[in-house]
Amino acid sequence: MPDDAINQSTLPPVVDAGWVREHGEGLVLADVRWFLDGRSGYEAYLAGHLPGAVWVDVDTVLSAPPDETEGRHPLPDPAGFAHALGALGIGDGTTVVAYDADGGPYAARLVWLLRRTGRAAALLDGGLAAWPGATETGGVTLPEARLTPVEWPKEVLRTADEVAAGDAVVLDARAADRYSGETVLPSDIRSGHVPGARSAPWSANITPEGTFATPEQLRERYEALGVREGAEVIVYCGSGVTACHDLLALERAGITGAALYPGSWSAWSADLSRPVATGQEPG
Repeated sequence: MPDDAINQSTLPPVVDAGWVREHGEGLVLADVRWFLDGRSGYEAYLAGHLPGAVWVDVDTVLSAPPDETEGRHPLPDPAGFAHALGALGIGDGTTVVAYDADGGPYAARLVWLLRRTGRAAALLDGGLAAWPGATETGGVTLPEARLTPVEWPKEVLRTADEVAAGDAVVLDARAADRYSGETVLPSDIRSGHVPGARSAPWSANITPEGTFATPEQLRERYEALGVREGAEVIVYCGSGVTACHDLLALERAGITGAALYPGSWSAWSADLSRPVATGQEPG
């Protein structure tokens, strides 16, 4: 049952294991493991997950089918998204805490989508590795719930043309070697980054211990990248998934109003009319 004491407007974007244990009866835990190298997130989930956690698939629940103009992970249809989560036991009034195998780069997509549509959701700081208790194996089935579909707010999304306009601070959440063009994924049409974008790898939001940097450290990081009070900020990554980690980090730092370019590099690079920059500088 949802915990009425958990207020969506005051729930931080990142919570620790102690918070989860304190509010456990009022939560749905979501395992959002996904691997860039092609390993099965579902098989990893079955082999061991947080007690009571359901598995949420990045490819089918958190994304629409790949599309050349919309990218590898387009935003899901709001009605389909709501139906899929409801089938997993996530309904109106449910508080979700999501995690993955790392520091939250994939779980962030679920958390960001829920938070931006007015739902209570947070990342588990440190992910699966930070859980101090036992895990369990096999799948978990919760009673179905009703989640009311909500359209994606236009104010938190940007198009390729809006990215290209040059009016915003554009951040690239991919690894630095993908930003520079040194490393190319087989699925990418071209390598490099959007001209003018600054390299802001999601992994730099995480400390060497595997947990989120403090709000003060994150604010300092993003200010160094040119993010100032009142500035328009757009974040992208490979396909609009790990960019959500930067978006939650910005929120944790107290910087609001940042937007996602959902198509991200997979859509930008596929459009051969769009220019590409390479190297470590914005270009």
